[in-house]
Parts: sequence; structure tokens; C-alpha cells
Amino acid sequence: MSLRRLAEKQPASFAFTKVNQAWAEAEIKKYPEGRAPSAVISLLWRGQEQEGWVTKPMIEYVANILGMPFIRVLEVATFYTMFHLHPVGEHVVWVCTTTPCWLAGSDAVVAACKKHVAPRPDTISADGKFSWLEAECLGACVNAPMVQIGKDFYEDLDGPKTEKILEALRRGEKIKPGPQNKRRSSEPAGGLTTLKEVQS
Repeated sequence: MSLRRLAEKQPASFAFTKVNQAWAEAEIKKYPEGRAPSAVISLLWRGQEQEGWVTKPMIEYVANILGMPFIRVLEVATFYTMFHLHPVGEHVVWVCTTTPCWLAGSDAVVAACKKHVAPRPDTISADGKFSWLEAECLGACVNAPMVQIGKDFYEDLDGPKTEKILEALRRGEKIKPGPQNKRRSSEPAGGLTTLKEVQS
């Protein structure tokens, strides 16, 4: 993750849609005069939502409307892993492989991604539906192992559960995010061990 560069093949140009341009102008107005660069992350994120990934023309476009040097916007785009610097699939699967998830079995989740998406991370599946990447701690350690797909977390996974999610998304079905076992959130997996009595 430390070496992040723009893709070699780039589109010729970029422009926000009319709706996104109006949104960007309103976003910039949230900041005091002379502080437009504060909107850089928001504008890059909206551009990525529009195009699927962050391109060099997009960085140039954002730099121009914010009055920033190109290199400053490039620094932001290459620093934050939430920005995709290469084309990605329709669904981007972030697999947490940090210690808690690894100890809980994230290797099986990675194996499911290799089987159903691509053998190597940051590769688009043959049908264009998926890309997968390894992530450093997505902050749901108590529900390990877990993945983030789009803006949703899928937790308490194993290999078969991960395969089921990927297969369902490939068919266009919606899967309820959150724990994929009987837990409602992050309560103990075996049930409550304290505070069992009902307080009046």
C-alpha cells in the first residue's frame, strides 16, 4: 500500500456532471473565502463515485476549481487508500487481514476472493463485477473476520459465507450487511455472560 501511483492508461478528460458540478460548488461554499482547498477530499470522492476511480484529468480538474497546485491534489489522492488510482470492478471488496481478522480466519476470506474474483488483489474480475484488495484494519475487530464492500460491512465471515455474498452480488441480489451469523451487532458470540437480570 505504500507505493501508490496513477494508472498508466488515462482518459483524455474529466468533467463533473451538471448535478455533481452544482454539488461541488455548494460544497466549496461551506468553507471561508480562501479555504476552498478544504473541499479537496469531498470533491475527489464525488469524482470517484461518478467515474469509479480517480484519474489524472480528474485531479487536474479538481485542482483547477479549487485553485490548488496539481501536486497537492495528487498528494491527497495517493495518500488515502479510499481513492482508487486504477479502474476497479462494480463491487470493490476490501478484505481486512490485520491481526484480529487474520487470527479469526481471514485467510479463508482471501481464498474466497481469489476463487471468485481474481487470483491477485487489485485485479478486475473477468465479468467486471469485482475487484478485491487487502485492507489494514477496518475497525470491526470484535466481528472478525470481515470485509467492506462499497459502504457496507459484512462481518463474522468464513470462506463459505464470503463465497455466498460474492455469488449473490454477482447475481444482482442485495445482502443484508452486518454480522453474517446470529449476532445482531457486536455482542458476545456465545450470548450474554453478564447483566442477564432484568432491572426494574
